[in-house]
This record gives sequence, C-alpha cells and structure tokens, in this order.
Amino acid sequence: MAVNVKVPSDLTRVKEKVAFGLTKRQVICFTLAAMIGIPTFFLVKKLQVDISVPTFVMMAVMMPLFFVAMYEKNGDTFEIIIQRALEFKFKKNQEKQLYDRMYANGICLVDGDLYTKTVEFSDINYKLASDMHKDLIFEQWKTFLNYFDTSVEFELTFANVYANAKKLREHLSIERKDDNMDSLRAEYSKMLIDHKGCLDDVLVKTKYLTFGIRAGSLKEAKGRLHKIEDKVIENFEQMGVKAKTLDGQQRIDILNQMKFGAGSLEDNIDYPMKNIFKKPGYYGQVSCFSYDAPEISDQFFEQLLDLDCQQFISIHLQSVNQNEAIKGVKRKITDIDSNKIDEQKKAVKAGYDMDLIPNDLNLYGADASSMLSNLQSQNERMFNMTLVLMTTGSTKDSLKNNVKQQKSIAQQFSCETYPLEYRQAKAIKSVLPLGCNLIKKDRQVTTSSVAVFIPFLIPELLKQDENDLYYGQNALTGELIFADRRKANNPNGMFFGKPGSGKSLAAKREIANVVLSSDDDIIISDPEREYTPLVELFGGQVIHISQKSTQYINPMDINDNYSDGEDAVSLKAEFLLSLCELILNQRDGLTGIQKTIIDRCIRNVYAKFYENPIPERMPLLEDLYKELMKQSEKEAKEVATSLELYVKGSLNVFNHRTNVNINNRIVCYDIKDLGKQLKKVGMLIVHDQVWGRVTMNRDIGKTTRYYMDEFHLLLKDEQTAAYSVEIYKRFRKWGGIPTALTQNVKDVLASPEISNIFENCDFIYMLNQGADDKQILAESLGISDAQLKYVTNAPSGRGLMFFGDVVLPFKDNFPKDNVLYKYLTTKPEELAQIKQMGGM
Repeated sequence: MAVNVKVPSDLTRVKEKVAFGLTKRQVICFTLAAMIGIPTFFLVKKLQVDISVPTFVMMAVMMPLFFVAMYEKNGDTFEIIIQRALEFKFKKNQEKQLYDRMYANGICLVDGDLYTKTVEFSDINYKLASDMHKDLIFEQWKTFLNYFDTSVEFELTFANVYANAKKLREHLSIERKDDNMDSLRAEYSKMLIDHKGCLDDVLVKTKYLTFGIRAGSLKEAKGRLHKIEDKVIENFEQMGVKAKTLDGQQRIDILNQMKFGAGSLEDNIDYPMKNIFKKPGYYGQVSCFSYDAPEISDQFFEQLLDLDCQQFISIHLQSVNQNEAIKGVKRKITDIDSNKIDEQKKAVKAGYDMDLIPNDLNLYGADASSMLSNLQSQNERMFNMTLVLMTTGSTKDSLKNNVKQQKSIAQQFSCETYPLEYRQAKAIKSVLPLGCNLIKKDRQVTTSSVAVFIPFLIPELLKQDENDLYYGQNALTGELIFADRRKANNPNGMFFGKPGSGKSLAAKREIANVVLSSDDDIIISDPEREYTPLVELFGGQVIHISQKSTQYINPMDINDNYSDGEDAVSLKAEFLLSLCELILNQRDGLTGIQKTIIDRCIRNVYAKFYENPIPERMPLLEDLYKELMKQSEKEAKEVATSLELYVKGSLNVFNHRTNVNINNRIVCYDIKDLGKQLKKVGMLIVHDQVWGRVTMNRDIGKTTRYYMDEFHLLLKDEQTAAYSVEIYKRFRKWGGIPTALTQNVKDVLASPEISNIFENCDFIYMLNQGADDKQILAESLGISDAQLKYVTNAPSGRGLMFFGDVVLPFKDNFPKDNVLYKYLTTKPEELAQIKQMGGM
C-alpha cells in the first residue's frame, strides 16, 4: 500500500493586502499608472474635443503598468522576467564556473562562501516492504531530515547516467586466462552482456546527499562539516543504508559523467534557446517542479526515478527556524482572516450571503491551521524546498520527449514542471551535486511532504570486481545481480526449491561461474549423478563410489592440517566415532564405554602411522578393526563385529587406500550407486574428505567450495546431521564455503540443532516453494507478502535471493543456445534430446 501525505497549500501565494484589496506592489503600480495616465488624459483632452480619444490614450498609457502589476509566471514578476531575458541576451551576470575550488578531501567551495561535502548512499528495500515496514522507513526518513538545522543547506541528488559501453563490456566480461577454458569464458560473458541489453542504453543510477555550511574559510568549515558527515553516515546506517563520503576526485568523476568535469559553464556549452543548453553529443534542459498537489503519494517519486532516460533530479532543502516558522504561519493566518473579512464586506455590499467567500481562502485557512498544529505538536518542521530536474537527449526531439515524460508524471499527481527560462547555466549548477541552489524557487513544506519523496526503491547487487558471481536479474529493475559470497560475514549458503524450479541449474551456474572466474577449489557430493557432464567439461575428477567401483577413498586419511589448535588425531577421532555410531546404529548412540574403547584404538592406530607417516602406511578401517579385536573388553568385540561387514564383508568399499586424484581442482563424489546401507556412510565419509581438503587449502590461502545436493538425506540421521551442522559452523574460518541444495525448508528446521545451519547462512537462494515452506521463510527471514509472491507458483528460474541483509526478487533465464546450457540443465526431456543429438 502506498504512503499518501496531505500537502499544505503554498502559503506564499497568500499576499498581504495593504489597501483596496491590493498588495503593496499592485498599489504602487496602480498609483504610477494613475500619476501618468490622468495628466495624459487632460493633456490630450486640450488638443482633442472628442472625449474618446484622450480616454483611449490614457488607457494605452496605463495598461502596461496594470499588466506589470498583475502579471506573474511561475511566481516571477514581469520585471524579473525582463531582467533575466536582457541578461541572457547580453550575457550579463551569467554563471561561468560550477565551483570555486575542489579540495582533495572532498570539500568543495561554491558560491564564494559555501563549503560542501557529498555522501553517496545505497538503496534499501522499500517497494516490496510490508505496510508496517514502509511506515517505519517513512518515519525514519522524517527523523533523518529533521536532523539538519537552519545553518545547513543540503541537497538530495538522483543521477541516471548512461554508462560507458566499452568499459561496461570489459567490466561484465570474465578475464581471459589463456587456457583451454577461454572459449567458455567468452560464452558466459556473452550471456551476461546479452542479458544487459544494448550497452549504449544502460543507465547507471546513483544517489547522493550533499550538505554545506557558510563559512569565512576552509579551516572554519572543516570541523563542522566532519561532525555533520559523521552524523549523516550514522543516521543512514541506522536505517540499514550503506553510505560513503566522496573525496574530491570522486566528486569530479560524477561531474565527468555529465561532461562537466572541467567545472566550466562556458567551455563546450551553448545556450541556443532560452530554455535549452547544448553540450557535445546532446541537448539538455533543466526544469523546476511546481508542488501543487493537495495530496501526494510515494509512488510519484518512484515513477520519476524509474524514468528510462538520462536525468539528474535534485531536491534542495533548508530548514526554517521552528519559532520563525510558527510566527510566519500565524501571520499568514492573520492575512487570510483579513482577506476573508474583505470578501465578506464585498459580499454584503453586493447583497450576497457573507458566508459565500472564495474556496481558495477557505482552503488556505484550513491548511494554515493544520500546518500550525503540526509544527506545534507533531514531529514536523518547515523546510524551504526547491526541486530541479535535468534531462538530456541526443537530439532536440528526443530531449522534448524526455521532458514530456517528466511533465506527464508530475501531472498524473496534480503537479507541474516548467523550464527555467534564461537561467539554464544557474540551473545546471543547481542540479548537480554541489549543494548550491541558485534557483531559489522555494516552496515552504513540512517534513512529511518532503519525506514522501522517499529515495529508496529496491536495493541492487551490482558487479563491483572480477570476483563477483552472477545470480540472475533483478525481477523488478532488470539489473544483473552479482555477489561475492566470500565477502559476506558468513558465506555459507543454501538453495531451496521444489522439483522443476531450477534449483540444480542455479547451483551449476554458480559452479561454472566459480570455475571460469576464480581459482577456488570445488567439491560436489552428487547423490543423483547430475554433475558429471559439467565436471568433465572443466577437466574435473568424478569419483564413482559403489560396491562395484574400483575407485576408492579412505575414511582413515589424515593430514597435519586436519585441526587447528588441537592435535589432528583428536579431531579425526570425532569423525570416526560418528562413523562407528552410524554403523552400529544403536538406538541411544554409542555408550560411554564404547566411545572410550574406540578412541583408545584410534589413537593407537595413528601412533603407529606417525612413526613413519608416509602415504603407503596410511591406516585403513581394517587397522582399526584389528586394534579393536586386540582389546580385552567385550564391548570392543561388539564394535569390531559391527565393523567387520565394512572391512571383510560385502560393504568393504571403504576399506581401501585412496587411489584417485582427490587433489584435482574440481572433485565430484558420485554416490548414486551406493546401496541404502552404504549411502549414509558414504555421505559422512565424503564430508570428512572435504574437511581434509579445506584444511590443506587454508594454509595456501585458497577457498574451497562444497556443494551438497539432496541435502535432506544428510539430515535424516543424527550422526550425519550433527556432522553437517559442524561443517556449517566450522568451515568459515578455514576458508570453506558449504552450499546445500534441498527441496524443503522444514527439513533444515527439523530440530534446534539442525536449524543452526539455516541461521549460519548469509546466502539463501529460494525458488518456487510449497505453502508450509513459504511461511517458514517469511518468519525466519522477515520476508513480506509482496516478496513471497516471487516464490509462489513461480516459473522455473524465478524466486528470491537473500544475501546478507538484502532480499531481491530474481529471474534467471539462462539462454538455451549457450554452449554451457546443455551442461547445466537437469530437465529429462532436454537431456534426452541433447543425448539423441550427440551433444554430450
């Protein structure tokens, strides 16, 4: 639901009447007209008998002054307009420079004594927020605006600027590495660029807050500006908005984007018409916003910011002293009451009902009383506001069309825009983020009627550097979504989605992106044999684990990096205890005696190994079995007997030394053919193998990414579930990034212990969800009803992405004609068709 705010009438339009219902200016003009017209009448009358001639001459002389007295255009009087026209024609009093001086620390001297700084700020989710959250943001924004006192002039600037197509192409493309995967990098880069559309038409949208104070010197201004800067950043952060202060070069770069980097309003700029300027390559116009609506919605500013054209929008604000504001409103109420009395007297003289007075006076009276009440008893202050808009076009016609779009939006909300005639140079200076308002078309408004121009729509996750990975397009704005999970506080992640929602394709797409753009290692636990083609495409190692396979991994493998701060054997013993507990499958788990015996035997086995720790002497399960058989306790024999099936029996696939290359950059453990009894054991052992890889990689500063498909299988047994929880707790500080894929959220929240997995994730990729799962997500992540729509009956490849504190709706339509697509899809009909065509 939109936020609607009642806008007080513009009380500056209520003029003080000094005599005969006329303003002071009108009385002066009419007096001058009479002083010139009446003598002229009698002078002409002496020369002309016909009375009509002197009357005509008198009226001809007086009419221009009557016209001057009554004429106003956009609040400007006739003589002011004439003065501007003459200055424009003869190039007098025209602005020549954007600023006086730009300092390296970001302070800019403008207009002689105004020192300003600029803060760039990000977006937060307002458009898809719940009604309650929208109201909260609105109130927070009001408090933010009320912070600025009367000594601070501040400006909110919203820039939509065309990107440099060449630089954007380079920025989106994955860098070549001169290996056999460069052709795949080119394919992936092509997909990104195609999704972006015509690069010449891409708009970069940014938001700035510029604040300034008047001071006699830089030294005088510097300390105060820093205090304001700190408070502004703090206030933004309290709203969840990221903000950073710009240095001098960054401020110049902003001006460069609009080709004003040189700071000149004379070089390479012409003013061919009174309301247009021309720069090399484009025409431009700066307009002013007339705030005429009796009520306005937050959707007005949303639509204005969403215009698909190059534009700058700036709102200049300066608060009015609260006591002066209240006194000013009281004076206006007195003027309105006086005007009402005059109108009532006129009505009585004319024989009308004295209550029949102009509606405007009633409206002004009601609005003035309401404004006075708000200023005295509500969280409202008065601001002088000027809103200016600059738009451009490659031709005059395209400029005209863009201006028309701005005007159309304003008119939809009962407002107006008009070009700033004869003042384009001053208007340019006023619309850029310099903090200088030379237009001074001040509209007195309250905090609420300013705050309704809410500068937040929906956050974007844009590509910042070459390490960021692609996750689809923002379903609302079309912007490409990029993120680097390694930068998150907790990079752990999960993919949720019903069958057919695109969950596996999304995970594979991330894997492909990691392979092509980073040096990270990737390990996959694959219970359904879905990843083999992709892994083989990238030259990875697929390890088939089954009773019939000749590829083996040894659950007893250990390395010196296996633990941190404790000996490796102790941590390995924890894993082997979990393995034995899973194998014994006792209702209450291992007894205390059993744990003691197993731990003793594990230490004995590894003590022998460390006498000469070479790979050929790496222990096997059989060594643990034999050590157990040597023990005198009957419990040792019971444990050994349970292990016998996995050592000498038909399930002895894990009683071999590792004979495959587990050090390949990409390793996929294919456990599809493991029987029911072995699958759980196999998944636990894969977990341990991954842990060993993570510990080795940490010492060389390498990230290890671990993907676990059909994750719910690991949560069914206490031992595998507990070990999975440990992975999510432990991996982060070791440079590991675990990622789980599963259908149902409720599986992950089955117990308080398992729910820790969910709580330890800063990345959650949600595709189409069932009814129960949607509700769980909404409660756990604070997702609004408007956001939940994106995971309700959602087409494949659409959903919500949670990253840190950002929730974005996404769409991911990976092109089917891309070479990579056939390695990503899991749709049976597409795989069958690809196989039939010999495509894989």
